[in-house]
Amino acid sequence: MQENSKDARNGGDSLSTTPTQVSKKPRVSFSITEHEIHNEFSHHNPNVARINNGSFGSCPGSVLAAQKNWQLQFLQQPDDFYFNTLRKGILHSRTVIKDLINADDIDEISLVDNATTAAAIVLQQIGRAFAEGNFAKNDTVLMLHCAYQAVKKSIQAYVTRAGGSVIEIQLPFPVTSNEEIISEFKRGIEKGKSNGKKIRLAIIDHITSMPCVVIPVKELVKICREEGVDQIFVDAAHAIGSVEINVKEIGADFYVSNLHKWFFCPPSVAFLYCKKAASSKFDVHHPVVSHEYGNGLPIESAWIGTRDYSSQLVVPAALEFVNRFEDGIQGIMKRNHEEVVKMGKMLAESWGTNLGSSPEMCAGMIMVGLPSRLRVSSEDDALRLRSHLRECHGVEVPIHYQGLKDGEEGVKDKDGVITAYARISHQVYNKSEDYCKLRDAVNRLSENLLIRKTFYPE
Repeated sequence: MQENSKDARNGGDSLSTTPTQVSKKPRVSFSITEHEIHNEFSHHNPNVARINNGSFGSCPGSVLAAQKNWQLQFLQQPDDFYFNTLRKGILHSRTVIKDLINADDIDEISLVDNATTAAAIVLQQIGRAFAEGNFAKNDTVLMLHCAYQAVKKSIQAYVTRAGGSVIEIQLPFPVTSNEEIISEFKRGIEKGKSNGKKIRLAIIDHITSMPCVVIPVKELVKICREEGVDQIFVDAAHAIGSVEINVKEIGADFYVSNLHKWFFCPPSVAFLYCKKAASSKFDVHHPVVSHEYGNGLPIESAWIGTRDYSSQLVVPAALEFVNRFEDGIQGIMKRNHEEVVKMGKMLAESWGTNLGSSPEMCAGMIMVGLPSRLRVSSEDDALRLRSHLRECHGVEVPIHYQGLKDGEEGVKDKDGVITAYARISHQVYNKSEDYCKLRDAVNRLSENLLIRKTFYPE
C-alpha cells in the first residue's frame, strides 16, 4: 500500500494542504556568539579534548530542552499525544529533511533510529529476493572494503545466508584523488559481473568511517547505472551537516544519513530516502513489525510500538540551532572543513607525518598519520593507544591501524613506516587547544619508550 502525506496515520489531514515548506536558509540577522556556543555545549566534560564528533555527534542545550519538552508532552497525556501530536510532529521533521536534501516527495522520507536500521531495511528485501528465488544463487552484493561493520554483518545475516555472494572493493589509503577510487570501483564492478553473475545491490559510502574519505558518490552511482546494477544504496551516515546533499543529483535508490552525528540531534535518529520509483518497485519494510505493517515505510517507521520518539521530533529545533550561525548549515560545513584541514596540517607538521587524503577529499573529519615510533602493529595496539590517550591525557580520538599488504612499501616518516592514523573531527564547539592537547600527548609518547611499553606490553 502506497503511503500518502495527507493520510492521518502519516501526520496529515484529508482536509489540509501539503505541509508548509521549511526554509533551510538562516533567518537571523545576527550570528551566534562564542559565549552562546560555549553555553550550548556546557554539558560536555571540560576535561576532555573531544575531537571525535564523528562517532556520536553532539547535541546543543537548546535542542536538548526541546527534546525534554516533547518527552513531557507525552508523559502528561500519552493518549492525546499519540492520536493528535506524534504523527504531525514526525511529518514536520520529515518535511525539514525533504527540503534539506532536495527530495521530490515527502513520502520518500522515513525517519528511523540510525543508518544500521536503514541498512537492515534495504538488505532484508534483498535477502527475501534471494530466499524466494527471485535472484539467482551467487548473484552478488557489491560494497567497499571499508564499509561500516554493522553493514557487513547485515549482509552476512540477510544476504549470504540466503545464497547471495559479496564482492568487497579494496580502496587505496592513503588516497590523493577520486580517480584512484573510481578505478578500483570499476574493477569491482567487472569482478561482480564475472561468470554471468548479476549485481543486485551496490552499497556505496558517501563518507567512509574509518579511514574517513569523501567518496565521489555521484560518479560511482552513474557507473552502477551504466553497468546495470539493480539497486543502489548510499550509506551516508556522516553526510548531513558535513557535505551538500542533493538526492536527485546523486540518483541512488536509497540514501541514509544520521541526524545525530553532524546535524545536532540527540541520539538516535536518521532519515532514509527511498526514491519513489524504488519504494513502489521494491518490497521495503521496517524490521520491527507493528500494526502499521503494509501502510508504507514512512508510516511503518513512525510507529514501531511505545517508545521515546523525541529524537525524531526535534529535527526542526536542530534546524533552528544551525540557522543561528552565519550562513546556516552551509557556513558550519565550510568552517568545520577549513578548521579540520588546518588542525590536521598542524598535527602532521608537528609529528613529521602526512594526511591520509587530500583536503578536497575530506569534510569535517580528516586522517592524520601518527609517528612510526609509536609502533602500532595491530588493531589491538590502536585500541590500546586510543584508551591510553583518553584515560591518561584526556583526549578522545579514534585510531586507525593501517597494516601493509604484501609488496607494499607504505608511507614513511624519518623513523619508519607509518602504520596508524588519528581521525580528527571538528565541530562548532572545538577549540585549537583540543588539537594541541593531542599533539603534545602524542609527541610525549613518541619520545618516551617507557610510556609506550605501558600500553604495548612485550
